[in-house]
Amino acid sequence: MSRKEEIFRPALSGKKIPVLTLDHKWHQIFQHAETNSTIEELEKQLNELVKRQVKLTTESKEIAKLKAKLMNEIVSMMDSIGEGQPDKKTEKKLDENRRLINECNEKIEAYQDELLDLPKEIDAVNYELMLQTMDVCYDMLKENAAEISSIGEWITKIRRELKKKLVRKQEKELQTQQIYTYMHDIFGADVIELFDMKYFPDRLLKRDEQADTEE
Repeated sequence: MSRKEEIFRPALSGKKIPVLTLDHKWHQIFQHAETNSTIEELEKQLNELVKRQVKLTTESKEIAKLKAKLMNEIVSMMDSIGEGQPDKKTEKKLDENRRLINECNEKIEAYQDELLDLPKEIDAVNYELMLQTMDVCYDMLKENAAEISSIGEWITKIRRELKKKLVRKQEKELQTQQIYTYMHDIFGADVIELFDMKYFPDRLLKRDEQADTEE
C-alpha cells in the first residue's frame, strides 16, 4: 500500500465511491483539467473490468435459463415414459441433456467465482483512479488559486494607479480651467482666440464642427 493510500483509505472507509468511468460528471472534469497516461490506463482497465462483469452476469442468466429448459425437458420426458424404460432416442436425448446441464453447472460455478472477485478488482482500480483524479484536480486548483491571487493583486494595484490618475486628471483639468480664466480676464477673449488658433488649432476645429452640428 502506497503512502497516499495509507493516508486516505482509513478516512474513506465506508464511503461509497461511484464507478468513475460510468459517472458523466467525472468525464466533465477532464473538459477542464488535462488527463495523463496513468489516468487513461486506469480508465481503460476499469472499463474492461465493468464490461467483463456485465458480460458474466448476462451470460450467467442465459446459462441458468438454458439449464432450466434442459431440466424441464428431462422432467417432461420422464413423465412421458412413466414406469417404463426409455427408447434409445429418448435415452440419448436424456444423456445429452444431462451432459449439457453438467456443462451449465461448471460454467455457472466458474462465472460465480469470477463474479465474486470482480467487485474487489473494480474497487481497487476505481480507488486508484480516484486518487489520480484528485492529484490532477488539486494541482489545477492550486494553480488556479495562485493565478487568481496574482490577478487580484494586479487589479488592486491597477485600481490604486487608476485612482491616482483620476485625481491627477482632475487636478490638470482644474489647473487648465483656472489658467484660461485668468488669461481671458487679463487679455480678453479675442486675443486668447488668436493664440488658440496657433497653439490648439485642432481644438478650435472640433469646437466649430460641434457648433455646426448643433445648428
